[in-house]
This record gives sequence, structure tokens and C-alpha cells, in this order.
Amino acid sequence: MKIPQPPPDIHAYLANLIPEQITDKASKIFSADFGPYDTKGRYLHWDKLRHLIPPEGYDSQMYWLAIRQSRNHLSKILPFKDKHDKPFRFCMPDGIVRDLLWIEKHTTGSITADEKITDEKTKLTYLISSLIEEAISSSQLEGASTTRRQAKDMLQSGRQPRDHSEKMILNNHKAMQFIREYKDEDLTPSLIFELHELLTFETLGTEDAHKAGVLRDAGDDICVFSEDDTLLHVPPKATELQQRLQALCDFANQQQTDDERNFIPTAIRAIVAHFMIGYDHPFVDGNGRTARAIFYWIMAKDHYWLMEYISISRVIKKAPAKYMQAYLYSETDNNDVTYFIVHQLAVIREAVTDLYDYLEQKSRRLKETAGLVHHFQYMLNHRQLALLQHALSHPGMEYTIKSHQRSHGVTYQTARTDLLKLSDELEFLRKVKIGKKDIFIAPANLEYILKNIEL
Repeated sequence: MKIPQPPPDIHAYLANLIPEQITDKASKIFSADFGPYDTKGRYLHWDKLRHLIPPEGYDSQMYWLAIRQSRNHLSKILPFKDKHDKPFRFCMPDGIVRDLLWIEKHTTGSITADEKITDEKTKLTYLISSLIEEAISSSQLEGASTTRRQAKDMLQSGRQPRDHSEKMILNNHKAMQFIREYKDEDLTPSLIFELHELLTFETLGTEDAHKAGVLRDAGDDICVFSEDDTLLHVPPKATELQQRLQALCDFANQQQTDDERNFIPTAIRAIVAHFMIGYDHPFVDGNGRTARAIFYWIMAKDHYWLMEYISISRVIKKAPAKYMQAYLYSETDNNDVTYFIVHQLAVIREAVTDLYDYLEQKSRRLKETAGLVHHFQYMLNHRQLALLQHALSHPGMEYTIKSHQRSHGVTYQTARTDLLKLSDELEFLRKVKIGKKDIFIAPANLEYILKNIEL
């Protein structure tokens, strides 16, 4: 990955013009009505816009500077400064307002795509699954190499992690549960330290093992490099971190007011907090996981309840270079965090859309299997029916009492009763004993069994 080319500066551009050009070109730059986007509605950085064909009468630099002037008019100063004491800023053009309204509509209201998720009996099942997905993806973004199936098996069965990658995933899962437990509290440095300690427990190197939940110090030479060893970012000095972390907490806990000048929507605050943890890099490791966790914290605290069911890390993991690029665009263009905001709003929209698509697919699958399981709806509970439907699509799948217990948030005895009825009484699952553990296996001919059973 390369560092984006810094945009032209208006003063330097005008200073290089001959006197006869200044009036004409300055007039075109300052009177243009291009708005903050290019002709395709994109909030482009100079690194990309310089390759486009500019409008008639403009060269590439004039076109950029005219767009930048429009963005400047919309900009708001954030209560954060970079390591050179220059403020961060953002703006809210129409596209961002559109995305904010869409996200609020789809993450604070009720879901109509599938009434199951609003049923309290099954709501916990969806939540447990989503927490597992975020734990896996967020850890994989920072190097965890365990497969999703192995990771889900560990989290659902409750077995101990076998390697460094599984420890990262288990830690992330505990951190997401911690957020749910404390989401109604104000964010404090102490809570962030505890969150980081959960995220990095037994995963830091031997020399840094004591730095879980502790700010990096002056002896920690922290720099961010790309995979090809390009230096991408040098964070602020360690001596500034305590003050910067407190400023972040004050910002995160900010109460909305009627003062239009200072109003910052919740999603913007959550994304900016995410950005600032990444920029400050306050810890020796685990900064990305901490940043994404704090994003969830702020959204959950302000009642964006559906955010608990989506995984932004899974979407980011599809194109991690764009995630890093959004940071670099912001830092190289006068600390304009709008680039990162635009990126993250798109990530949230995709994650929410994926959830709705999943629910629709789930609904279709429920309809497809309804003919097979409807005979048993009065003799099986919703957990057993869910497992049966899953088993129909996954021949050979192995279930355990602990995995069933964790998937549905029930007691061990309840999970055991569920599975024994499906295996011993109805013979829908095949039970085998491995050591002292009972394993319940979905038979390959389950569909045939369901179609031909005599009730």
C-alpha cells in the first residue's frame, strides 16, 4: 500500500500563477458550484480525483480546489487535534445525511422481514450468533488465522482455545459480552482499559504481557506499517495519551442538545471515536479491536439496538485495504475525517443489508422445510425446530449439549433434554459417545426420516 498523494494547497497553487492568470482562475475556484462530490456523487480524495477529466475550463488542480472550497464551507471542527496540533474536521453533505437516516430507520425500529427476531425466545439465539461472528471477524482482521468453523466450535462448545488465534477470538467474544453488560454506563478510561485487557489477555508477546489494559509508554516505538513495510502512520507521543483518551471519553459521552452548531449524530460520534483510537494507537497492540468495540459501545448506548446483531468487521474484512485507505485519506487531506465516515457508513449499510438478506433467506428456508417439520411443531420447542432445520441443511453436522446450550442461552439440563428427545425418543439425530461426551449427529437421510415417520 502506498501513501496517497497530498492534495494541492490553494495558496501554493495561486502563488505559482502569473499575475494575468490569478483573477480568472481564482474566480473559477471560489465561485464554482460543484459541491463536495465529483460528477458521480463520490467523496473522492485528490489521489483519485487527479486522474479524472476535469470540467471544461478547469485543470485537475482547479477542479480539486473548487471541490475542496465547497467541503470547507460544510466542515465542522471536532474536539480533537493531530500530533501537530491541527484540528480534525468533518462535513455532512447530502449523501451522509441520507445514509444516517437510512441507518436510523433500519437499526432503531422494528424488523418486519422476519418476526422471529422480535420474539424474545429466539432473539437471544440471533444475538449469540452475531456476537460470535463479530468476535471471529474482528480478530481475523488483526491476524487470527483460525477458520470460522473451528472458532464457532470453540465458542459454542466452551472448550479452551488451542492457539494464539483462538485466544484472540475468545477474548473478542468476551469483550463484546462486556459491552452488552456495561452499555448503559458512561465510557471512561478505566472501562477502556478493562476492555483492552479483555481483548489482549494472554495474546501479547512475552515482553509486553504486562501491558494489557495499560497505555503504551515512551519506550514503546509504535508505528503502523503496511504488509510491504511501507510506513503508513506514526501515532502521537505516549505522553499525550492520557489526555487524548479522556477527550475521547468526553466526546463519546456527549449528550445531544438543541444547539444545531454542536449537534453530531450518534453514528458520526461512534465512527469518529473509532477513527481516533486508530489514529492515537494508545496501546501496544489490539488498537483496531478496541476501536471497533468502542464503536459498538456508543451505538448500543444510544439505543441502536439492531447494531448488536450485525458484524462490521466481517464487511471490513472483505476489503481491508479500503479500511486503511480511509484512514490515510483523512490524515493526508487536512485531517478531513469525512473519508472515514463515508467508508464506515457504507460498511454499516452493507452489514445491515446482509442481516436483512439473511433473515429473508432464513424465511425462505423455513417455508421450504415447513412441509417437513410442521407435523412436529406441537411436540418440539423452537430450539429443537431450529436445530432440526439446521440439520436438514447440514448432513453430518455434530451437535453437543454445550453447543446447543450456548447457541440458545439456556441451562445445561434444558439443552440436554432438547437433544435427548431428538435422538433417543424421536431418533432424528444419531447419538454417539466419545469418551464421556455425547455427540449428536445429523443423519444424511434426515429428510427421508421426517417424510416417512409415523406419528
